[in-house]
Parts: sequence; structure tokens; C-alpha cells
Amino acid sequence: MDVEGDLIPSGRIALRREMLDGRPWLSYPTRVAVHDYEVTGLYLAHRTPLIFGDGPFSWGPHCWSSFEPYWMSEGVLQLQRPGEYYSLWRRTEEGAFAHWYVNFQRPLKVSSEGFDSLDLDLDLIIRPDGSYEWKDEEKFQRRVDDGHISAAEAEAVRRSGDDVLKQLADGRPWWEAWRDWEPPQDWVCG
Repeated sequence: MDVEGDLIPSGRIALRREMLDGRPWLSYPTRVAVHDYEVTGLYLAHRTPLIFGDGPFSWGPHCWSSFEPYWMSEGVLQLQRPGEYYSLWRRTEEGAFAHWYVNFQRPLKVSSEGFDSLDLDLDLIIRPDGSYEWKDEEKFQRRVDDGHISAAEAEAVRRSGDDVLKQLADGRPWWEAWRDWEPPQDWVCG
């Protein structure tokens, strides 16, 4: 993959991988919307193929593996700042902004393929009016109780959740600068 220093130029295709047990559990191609020292933005287009890892994994098969092997929702912009335990997914419905989906995950790492992380199961939906709803709290806690997520990592995720809610309460969420972003037409799949 072409890189400029340690940055990947906008428009490049980069593989996004969920790494579990040292190998890809789920991967899919994305387009780099932005990759700088402040934020990484990856665009996952509608109907992008999803590739699930082979063999047994400590967490079992990926939950999406029982569905169509394509991203069936509208395209989504995934934003993550360096070192953060969450990304913000700009979700749309019928082409219009619908809500922010906070995906708690390991910090992104640049790899020879693109970007690696691991979804840690906890999610938060932030509606346009600023109200919010937690998702999968029990699933996240099960992963912690089973030892799949360390106590330190669980605490980092909880602090990240507090940070997101504080930004909302203060009216200063950094991700709002991306609310009206649209992908170039040639990035959008049928």
C-alpha cells in the first residue's frame, strides 16, 4: 500500500481488520477519507464484501458471519482519533444523517494491509437531538467476566464512554464537524 511517511493519503483503499487471536476475525476494504495526526476516517460503502476469518477463535465466530457476506447498511464513515478506545460511525438512512454510532474498540493501528483494531462489543447510539442509548452492555460485561477483555482495557472503555458523554453534555463533540460529510460519488457502490 502506498503511504506518505506514516500517513495514508485520502482516496486510497485500505483493509480494515478486526484482529483476534493474532489473525483477522473480520476484514473489509474501506476508502481513506482522512488519515492525519488528529483523526482517521474510513468509509465503508454499501455492499462492500465482508471476509470472515477461518478456523476457531477464542470469541467464537464473528456475529455478522451468519448474515449476508456484504455490508448491507448504507455507507458509513468511521472516525477514530489516535489512541482512543472508540470510533464514531456516521450513519445515514435514505441518504440523510440518522445518528452517530459509537463503537468501542481497541485503538487503530496502521498495518501493512491498512488498519487493525478489535470491536469490544459495547456501543452507544447518539441521536441528532443529543439523546443517547447504550447497546450490548451485557455482552461487553460477559467478555470482561470471561477474561476476553482485561480489567484495564474494560476501564479504558468505560473512561472513553464517560469522555463521549462529557463532550455531549458540554456541547463540544469533536465528531460533529463530520456530520455533513459525504463520500465522493465514485466511492459509493450500488
